[in-house]
Amino acid sequence: MRVDADLYQRLSRRAAGADLSLSDFVRSVLTQAADPGGRYIYSSQDEILATCIQILSIVATATGQQSPKALEQAKAGARDMLLQRGLLGQEGAR
Repeated sequence: MRVDADLYQRLSRRAAGADLSLSDFVRSVLTQAADPGGRYIYSSQDEILATCIQILSIVATATGQQSPKALEQAKAGARDMLLQRGLLGQEGAR
């Protein structure tokens, strides 16, 4: 299987973020994509992700009201972690 250099780099970062070899990571993704039940591989995570986003929004709002400086520090730390794991696009790197 061949992929372009950009995709290879993004997959490598995601694998490293998951503490997996690139081969193990790609096998896992392909196994999910080839699910014999035909389910959409991301749908099982959608509700969890939505709940996490809502919780983080509430926490950020409360933190921002109490300490805007703490909120800015937390946002910068989160942005750095997302960048390191390849989970933030170029527009978020600014």
